[in-house]
Amino acid sequence: MEQNLDFESLKKNLFDVIKESQIKLGYAKTSIGFYYPLESLNRLLNSDLDEAGMSQVLKEFAAFSEKELGKILISCKNTRFCIRIPEEGVEYVHDKVTDTGFLEVFIEKIGHCNLSLDGILEVFYQYSNHVTCKKIESEDFNYVVYFEDGEPDDYRYCIKFEGGCAIYHRFTPKDYEAFGFEEMISL
Repeated sequence: MEQNLDFESLKKNLFDVIKESQIKLGYAKTSIGFYYPLESLNRLLNSDLDEAGMSQVLKEFAAFSEKELGKILISCKNTRFCIRIPEEGVEYVHDKVTDTGFLEVFIEKIGHCNLSLDGILEVFYQYSNHVTCKKIESEDFNYVVYFEDGEPDDYRYCIKFEGGCAIYHRFTPKDYEAFGFEEMISL
C-alpha cells in the first residue's frame, strides 16, 4: 500500500521543537534528541505504519532532511522513537529558521508566577485577533488556547495553573484531537 508521506510536516515540527528548546534553554551547538510515540509520527506523516514500517520511513526522512538537519540518528524502543539532530542541524535551525516572535514572548510571559489567564491571552492577541480559549475539565490542563486561523502557528497550547504559576504543553492539532481533550471541554 503506497502512502503519501508528509515529510515536510515532520521536518517543520522538528524545526519548531528545536526552536522552542533554543528559546527556553538558549542556543548551544550540540546535538539534541526528541522522542515521538509511533502514533504521533503517524499523524505527522499522514501514515498508518507499524514500528518496522516507521523505522524504514524514518530512514527515508533522514535522507530527505539531511541538507538542513544533517545526518540524523533514529532509534526506537517500545514504539517510542528518538530522532537525534546533530550539531549542524541544530545550528541550521538557529541560523536559518525564523519565527514570528510569538513563542519567545509567550515563553517569557508564562515563565512568571502570579500570571492570570488574561495575561496569557494578551500575548496571543498581540499576534492575532482570531484566538480561541476554552476551559478543559482535566487533571492535566485547565485551558486550551490557539489561533483559529493557524497564524502565527497552529499548535494547541494547553495551560495548567498550579501553585501560582502557569505551565504549558503544546500539541499539534491532530495530536490534540487524538488525545480527546475536546471531549473534556466545559461548555
